[in-house]
Amino acid sequence: MWANPDWRGGLYPPHGGGLEEYARVFSAVEGNTTFYSGAPRPETVAAWARQVPPDFRFCFKLPAILTHERRLTRIDADLEAFLTVLEPLHDRLGPLMIQLPRDFGRDELPRLEALLSRWPAGIPCAVEVRHGDFFHKGMAERDLNRMLITYGVDRVMLDVRPLFATPAGEHPGLRQAQREKPKRPLHVLSTASRPLVRFIGHLDTGINERYFEAWIAQLLLWINQGKTPFLFVHTPDNRQAPQLARRLHERLALPSLPAFPGEVQASLFGS
Repeated sequence: MWANPDWRGGLYPPHGGGLEEYARVFSAVEGNTTFYSGAPRPETVAAWARQVPPDFRFCFKLPAILTHERRLTRIDADLEAFLTVLEPLHDRLGPLMIQLPRDFGRDELPRLEALLSRWPAGIPCAVEVRHGDFFHKGMAERDLNRMLITYGVDRVMLDVRPLFATPAGEHPGLRQAQREKPKRPLHVLSTASRPLVRFIGHLDTGINERYFEAWIAQLLLWINQGKTPFLFVHTPDNRQAPQLARRLHERLALPSLPAFPGEVQASLFGS
């Protein structure tokens, strides 16, 4: 996401908050809007294309009507229409995410393979599974991973360990996040060239940094192998997500992220 009024005065100036300002700091965004609302309007996509630099990457999710309601059946025409709407962004698309339902198991893998077999070659793709079958290192998981490797598709790694590190207590955002996110084991593997990690953080910074420790070496290893990892950071209510992203990015010892405009403006006014 890039539109969050809670980020004003930090990531954004007090009266700012848009994609163009977001793209001055971060180089990719996880697009959840398309999951819930479907394809955006063509004029909206054209506006997005004008607001971001050439190296920015959009990682949209396939609409839920295709993945959850139709469960990847009878979707060819709607999928083509969805990808056509995104054409102005095709040179700025990171992996488009196929997030599957929690009850989408091994028996339905042929549906996924049918989709991946006709997926456009020029558009990266990543698959997020949530069924327990795919987290026990049995035949279902082996079949899934072999399929993804065969078609050059990445498997989304959802790291919810920080989120579930403590009971939710009375914090409404933490309770809601723990209800919504599947509590699955983390299996770290790269099945293609763009490993995608969704790190679901806690309210406690120390917990987040402890669980992120092992990711430092892994992300740098992928980079040194010539891969392009994508790291998306969430917090339970996402108010502190930009600050957490910056803290974790600093630990990778990569070139620093640009300063947050709202924080710079606040420090100027306060001096």
